[in-house]
Amino acid sequence: MMMKKISATVAAITLLGSVSAYAAFPAGYPADYQKLVDGAKKEGKVVIYSTTDTKAAAPLIQGFEALYPGIKVEYNDMNSTELYNRFISEQAAGGTSGDLVWSSSMDTILKLAGDYAQEYASPERAQLPKWAVWQDKVYGTTYEPVVFIYNKRLIPQGDVPDSHAALAKLIAGQTDKFKKKVTTYDIEKSGVGFMLSVQDFKADPNYFKTLADVAKGGLAVQSSTGTMMERVSSGENLIGFNILGSYAEARAKSDPSLGIVYPKDYTLVLSRVSFISKEAGNPNAAKLWFDYVLSEKGQNILANQADIPSIRNDIEGKNDIDGMTKLLGNALKPIPVDDSLLEYLQPAKRLDYIKQWRAAAAK
Repeated sequence: MMMKKISATVAAITLLGSVSAYAAFPAGYPADYQKLVDGAKKEGKVVIYSTTDTKAAAPLIQGFEALYPGIKVEYNDMNSTELYNRFISEQAAGGTSGDLVWSSSMDTILKLAGDYAQEYASPERAQLPKWAVWQDKVYGTTYEPVVFIYNKRLIPQGDVPDSHAALAKLIAGQTDKFKKKVTTYDIEKSGVGFMLSVQDFKADPNYFKTLADVAKGGLAVQSSTGTMMERVSSGENLIGFNILGSYAEARAKSDPSLGIVYPKDYTLVLSRVSFISKEAGNPNAAKLWFDYVLSEKGQNILANQADIPSIRNDIEGKNDIDGMTKLLGNALKPIPVDDSLLEYLQPAKRLDYIKQWRAAAAK
């Protein structure tokens, strides 16, 4: 009798272990998905090249490693230009590289994907907007409005601009006050900065006139959102534009000096895009991470722990597509993950655009 009880207990434990192993991924995934999990555990790691700050990505990494014990995340945080150059040089040399890239520079990642991405039909694909997936290779993972920031202590509430035209009018009318006090991306050093400028140009028929007015006091250009926020918060700069709203919102929670504006004429929406390398050294782990980031669990962590808005509409709270739509309505202009992103990466067109930008910005 005792032997039967022990056998029954062992069987129950075995069953629970089996259920636990299969419960790590969402219901509705392919029947053979466990093979992917097993393969990833044998690989033991996934190497990620990303522009997302390590601090912001930390909850996502911790959640993944807790969900899939034994698979470590090697996370490499760099700016968009560094990521592009490093990845492409490593591919050319045939050495080890990232299994997966994850970047806010949507256009340069799409360009890389044309040569280096493997096709992967994620089981989470149906939960994403159609504009967020390109050829089952590149997937948008976030939904991030692009904002203005300003120093609350030094800019009166009545002067705070609520549109791109109002921003231009404010600065052009007070050039002495804003001399070298307006910050934005250096479009020659930042991939995401160049892309956002091009998207502004597409959204605003008077873009270069608007830019010229904004630049009348002189621009203080930077290559990272973090530097721009720090300078505006300290008062070294007074106002900034084309700032990633997710980072601004996260900082504003603990920084009473930082104000945020979602422009009402149009608000660009950036999506951090990702693809899996054809030459991934850990292809199973890369797919596992990819699906995890897109899953309801991963997106909840992004939205509610990392303060990065979700590209899904079924996430707890307001930090997802539905929440942003209720807040900003028709002003939202999501940047589609499609071939239109590549237009201004053609060398001649890029150079001509930079020349126009320099002339308008008096650079």
